[in-house]
Amino acid sequence: MIEMRSIVTGKVHGVRYRDYVQSVAGELGLVGYVQNSPDGTVFVVAQGEPDVLKNFVEYLNEGSVLSLVDAVSVEWATAEVTYDDFSVL
Repeated sequence: MIEMRSIVTGKVHGVRYRDYVQSVAGELGLVGYVQNSPDGTVFVVAQGEPDVLKNFVEYLNEGSVLSLVDAVSVEWATAEVTYDDFSVL
């Protein structure tokens, strides 16, 4: 299983972006979590198959209806801890 860590910048706090990410991750069958960071960004950890994760990055860039995503940085790694579901923290 591959793990993807992303930092999403833009207007992503207070616009239901985390709920959107959780919903998309569930539809794609991914596990991990999404959380707001104090600096105004959103941090995402997702685990799954590489092709599905690449598709997920496209959704992260699209964002929720009210959000305005400026950039999504992505770091790939081997999963060290496996999650059971996709959570909003």
